[in-house]
Amino acid sequence: MYTDERLTCTDCGAEFVFSAGEQQFFATKGFQNKPNRCPDCRAVRKSARANSGGISGGYGGGGGMRGSDRAYGGAREMYSVTCSSCGQQAEVPFQPRGDKPVYCRDCFQSQRSYR
Repeated sequence: MYTDERLTCTDCGAEFVFSAGEQQFFATKGFQNKPNRCPDCRAVRKSARANSGGISGGYGGGGGMRGSDRAYGGAREMYSVTCSSCGQQAEVPFQPRGDKPVYCRDCFQSQRSYR
């Protein structure tokens, strides 16, 4: 059903083979378009995306932690704060805006139990 096709890479202009096996894989995944880049250029692009944190899946990104430096388990930046309830120093995984109280872990848990 599938036969090898010769395609031209849009990045480097090299000719590459879109094999019958790759075509079958694309079909099972529901991909509609043929690849535009040769395997080498695809690898370079994938590596560049991973190193810059641009993990958007090709659909414009947005949402969650996609595109951030901590995508898929990297180190999270922590911010030092003074707990609004007990006054102790604490670290939180977000930058406080100043318009809402910020609590240490213990005070946050006790606040949650009242709700």
